[in-house]
Amino acid sequence: MVRFMAENTAMPALDEPRIEHWLRRVAAGYGFALGDVTYIFCNDERILEVNRQFLGHDYYTDVITFDYSTPARVSGDIYISLDTVRSNAEAVGVDWMNELHRILVHGVLHLTGQGDKTPETKAVMTDKENKALKQITDYENM
Repeated sequence: MVRFMAENTAMPALDEPRIEHWLRRVAAGYGFALGDVTYIFCNDERILEVNRQFLGHDYYTDVITFDYSTPARVSGDIYISLDTVRSNAEAVGVDWMNELHRILVHGVLHLTGQGDKTPETKAVMTDKENKALKQITDYENM
């Protein structure tokens, strides 16, 4: 089950059943079932607090993923700063909802084991995000 909640920010307008269906297809494409995934939308100050408290990092970020997966099922909590998603969308010149979709799937890709700490793994992550974004776009056009 996928849950969506907000802390210190307004909840974005999402087609939650469609997004859950999409994320299930993405996870399945990597050999995983989608278990319990909770998205917590927040502001920059809240994600900085989470980053400091749990990871010992003193910087803002767009997404933090806490992985509770088992070998066949991806599960976790995914914090997303909507402030940073908006600023990233503006910086790269894309629609903010497109960027939000990218970050939603980014978290699930982390749960499947995809890293992004090196230039090589980041490039692989971006390719996988783009492939997944094409799936949701194709689904919207059905």
